[in-house]
Amino acid sequence: MEKIKMTTPLVEMDGDEMTRVLWGMIKEKLILPFVDLKTEYYDLGLLNRNATRDQITIDAAHATRRLGVAVKCATITPNRQRMEEYPELTEMWKSPNGTIRAILDGTAFRAPIVLPCIQPVVKNWTLPITIARHAYGDMYKAVDMTTAEPGTATLTFKGESGAEKTLNVQTVEGPAVWQAQHNKEDSIRNFARSCFQYALSQKQDLWFSTKDTIAKVYDGEFKRIFEEEYENTYKAQFEQAGITYFYTLIDDAVARVIRSKGGMIWALKNYDGDVMSDMIAAAFGSLAMMTSVLVSPDGTMEFEASHGTVTRHYYRYLKGEQTSTNPMATLFAWSGAFKRRGELDNLPELTAFGQRLEDASLDTLNSGVMTKDLLPLTDPGFKAQGVSTAEFLDAIAQRL
Repeated sequence: MEKIKMTTPLVEMDGDEMTRVLWGMIKEKLILPFVDLKTEYYDLGLLNRNATRDQITIDAAHATRRLGVAVKCATITPNRQRMEEYPELTEMWKSPNGTIRAILDGTAFRAPIVLPCIQPVVKNWTLPITIARHAYGDMYKAVDMTTAEPGTATLTFKGESGAEKTLNVQTVEGPAVWQAQHNKEDSIRNFARSCFQYALSQKQDLWFSTKDTIAKVYDGEFKRIFEEEYENTYKAQFEQAGITYFYTLIDDAVARVIRSKGGMIWALKNYDGDVMSDMIAAAFGSLAMMTSVLVSPDGTMEFEASHGTVTRHYYRYLKGEQTSTNPMATLFAWSGAFKRRGELDNLPELTAFGQRLEDASLDTLNSGVMTKDLLPLTDPGFKAQGVSTAEFLDAIAQRL
């Protein structure tokens, strides 16, 4: 069988631990036998980021902007525990996802992969919920420090004109910890536009929530910009499409989402989206069953698995033990990238292959062949067989 040809490379960002192992297995079993794969490869493994002082992450992000489509493996964001685990590290490097999102200034849309045999934990959710996560700034671009003595912290902005604005943050009587974060109006506006446009393309209601009663200025700016964009640009289009835009406080939104039937796009600030996308994924089945795509205003897209690097399975793998690690989110990152690359390059056979990859994966799961993490989630009476990762990928390959 002749392999499917590509004309423009994908940006391929390799990652860490068990997901790096999955990455290689997916390529070997499901991609390379069928596609004449062209990629620009960037090793975003933690040790290589350390060796390049994180320049590799910046280079990968700029390559994504240049080529238009990227696929990314899960990566480690080191904390103090990871610094002990990896003594070679010279610095507690920032989240590569945060760096990439800041450069691409996109919105991360995350939606669960839904199976008929797995009912959501929230029984009234009959439709998937898509999380739209603002992918720039806030705590992900924050600076922080600790201080050891009594004193006063201030926040000062110095304009290019020479004008200054200063706020008194807090006076403390002893040791303290501090953080300063920011966002940019053009990024918030791009976030709003991406959400409204995506809601129109999907014909789904758009919800947006912050905590502007507490963060009156910070979150208030988000609310104001969303309202401006809706009233000035999108209101008539939403009414024509028969969908609604709805704003409420985030605590109220959580209660409403739990009581809803699902089916909406829920737009959230960066941290809120990070947390709630994991909650939605787990409630619909598994973190490994969540698709994620970062969409920039210029149409650039980066597809990724939104879960972690599955450290526990990785250490078992290093001991030579067989693991049953769910590859679905990583697999859907590859399929999404192929579909987008095929669309941009007018290669319908590449787009069709991406869809075939997804269909074969879902057919395998619906036949009852699945990784063991999904077994406890299936409906009573559904006949399911827990298999290893390699066996699961082989079963998918047989259906391609």
